Amino acid sequence: MKRTFAVTAVVTSLALAAAGGTALALADDEPDTGAARTARTVTAAEADTTTTKADTTDKADATGIGKALAAALAHTPGTAVAADREDDGRDAGAWEVDVVTADGTEYTVTVSPDGTKILGAHRDGGDDDGREDLAALKGTSVDAREAARAVAVKGTVTDVELDDDGGTVAWSVETAKSGAWTVDARTGEVAQDLDD
Repeated sequence: MKRTFAVTAVVTSLALAAAGGTALALADDEPDTGAARTARTVTAAEADTTTTKADTTDKADATGIGKALAAALAHTPGTAVAADREDDGRDAGAWEVDVVTADGTEYTVTVSPDGTKILGAHRDGGDDDGREDLAALKGTSVDAREAARAVAVKGTVTDVELDDDGGTVAWSVETAKSGAWTVDARTGEVAQDLDD
C-alpha cells in the first residue's frame, strides 16, 4: 500500500510538472519565429569569458572610443576605418573617426571626448583610399569597435586604424600605457606590435 502511494505521488508530480511546463509554454505571448530553442549549461570558464567580454566592452566604451565609433556611424553610415583622439587644437580630446561609405567616399567625423555628440564632419579628398579599405575588409569579421574592445583589457585605447600592409589585414590599436597592438581582422587574434 505504501509503495503504491509513493509511485502514485511520483507519477502525479511528474504529470503536474509536465502540465505546468506546457501551461508556461502556452502562456508565452511572444510570436513564434519557428526557430528551435535550446538550453545549455554554462560552465564556470564560460561564465568568466562572458564577464571578461562584458568588462572589455565597458572599458572600450568608457574611454569614449566605442561610443565615438557608434556615434560617427550613426551620423555617417558606412565602415569605420580609423579613430583617434586629437592631441591639440580646438578639438583637443575629441575623437576623429574616418568612415568610408558604401560608394568608397571617405568622411572624417569629429565626435566629443565622451562620444556622445557630433562636433563636425567633412568629406575627405578624392583619393581611392576608401575603396581600397573596403576591398581590404571584404571577408573579414572584426570591425574597428571590436578591435578596440579586444585591446581595452591591455589599457586605455587611444587609436585604432586599419592596416593592410604586407597582405595581412589587421587593426593597429594604440593604448595609453601598454603600447601598440594588432588585431587580426579575420580571426580577432590580438598580438603586441613590437615594431612600435
